[in-house]
Amino acid sequence: MTWRGIGFIRQVKLMLLRFVRLRGLPEEIAKGIALGIFIGMTPTFGFQMLIAVFFAYLLRKNRLAAVLGVWVTNPVTAPAIYAIEYEMGRILLGMHRAHLPVEFTWKAYADLGWNIMYPLWVGGILAGIVIGLLSYFITLRIVPIVKNMRIPRWPRQHWHRKIKIRNAGRGTRGKR
Repeated sequence: MTWRGIGFIRQVKLMLLRFVRLRGLPEEIAKGIALGIFIGMTPTFGFQMLIAVFFAYLLRKNRLAAVLGVWVTNPVTAPAIYAIEYEMGRILLGMHRAHLPVEFTWKAYADLGWNIMYPLWVGGILAGIVIGLLSYFITLRIVPIVKNMRIPRWPRQHWHRKIKIRNAGRGTRGKR
């Protein structure tokens, strides 16, 4: 089964089911989610899940919850989140916006990297702390409620019935 055949609502429902089926106390799950969201807010795109699993293992937090928390920055949300974090860090540090260099030298590109990454890290850590703490307290309240919810099964498509209906009457007439 491919993701193309599954609707958006079904994907959301599957993520909710994975969240509900997480094992552990609500506090353990909330700490894992908060850790994952904190790491998701840092500009470590591409390595976030590995970093989340490593730190969750090191700090003895829920690893699956940490991985789920990292997905706050996915390919759709990352550009907006990183742009906001860059602006926050730039304003806090009192820096001007970075511009493309006029001359093409290694030093010019090193300065450009520094002028982008430094505010991005500062804004990312600040946003990670704030949003991580918020997510901890929200998750701590939501986990017991969600675990007690009864999520109905998704209606199954009975593929074997479709085949029987489609093949009804083929090859059966005229034989005695």
